[in-house]
Amino acid sequence: MAANQQQPENQAVRHRHRTEGPQKHIVVFIFSIVLTAIAFAAVAAGDVNPAFTIILLLVMAVLQVFVQMGYWMHLKDKGHLMPILFMVGGFFVASTAIVMAIYWVWW
Repeated sequence: MAANQQQPENQAVRHRHRTEGPQKHIVVFIFSIVLTAIAFAAVAAGDVNPAFTIILLLVMAVLQVFVQMGYWMHLKDKGHLMPILFMVGGFFVASTAIVMAIYWVWW
């Protein structure tokens, strides 16, 4: 008799919701600390070429922004397209304003 019983259609099969454990957050936190340590070490080393230091700091800053926005602001998850589009649009508006201000000052 138990073999002939079926689940009613209105009962949904429950699936476990896969959540991120703390492992990824710990790895990303350590990666952020390493990026910060590299930036501090580049500035603290006085014998390094200043142009190389500036380029390295800019690369570290860009990586840090992507790590922060991707993992701590959860922009890597589904359903975050609009905030990403607004941030990209804000980046273009801000960079255009900066370029135009520099052009205006040096013209």
